[in-house]
Amino acid sequence: METQSDQGEKTNHIIEVHVTATMNLITPPLLLLLTACAVSGAVLPKAMWHFGSMIQCAQPGVNPLRYNNYGCYCGFGGKGTPRDGVDACCQIHDKCYANSRKIPGCGDAEDLPYIIDFDFTCNNQRVTCSAANDTCQAAVCECDRAAAHCFAQNTYNPENKNLDHSVYCAN
Repeated sequence: METQSDQGEKTNHIIEVHVTATMNLITPPLLLLLTACAVSGAVLPKAMWHFGSMIQCAQPGVNPLRYNNYGCYCGFGGKGTPRDGVDACCQIHDKCYANSRKIPGCGDAEDLPYIIDFDFTCNNQRVTCSAANDTCQAAVCECDRAAAHCFAQNTYNPENKNLDHSVYCAN
């Protein structure tokens, strides 16, 4: 918003809006919601923001959303043979999340990895999960940390973005 002072100077005003959301959803609807939120610019759960921040730590200047709907495993679901190293990172990440739900006390909610909050630091393109995280937080943080570094170590191929899963990921 722009206003004009008595002296004729223009002043810009910034209006901030803070939104807080609580989610208690099962995994498939949650993933659809997260995708819709990412597209619309809405507020995502902290865990998803953390994962995006980790990707940006390992690869400064890279938009984390480039990995959404990439290959056969990056994004909702996953099956078939990974298309490349980046897609294999997502397959490993999916398995890591599944294993985090098997830890005693951590599998109460199917969507746990997507909503749990945890602490980490970024220094010189290296993500470090905090020793203060509890067992569940540490497991999910490690899944995201490993995937962020895996993405950075593999070549992104734009041809694997938005693949038709029924054709390329059917086996």
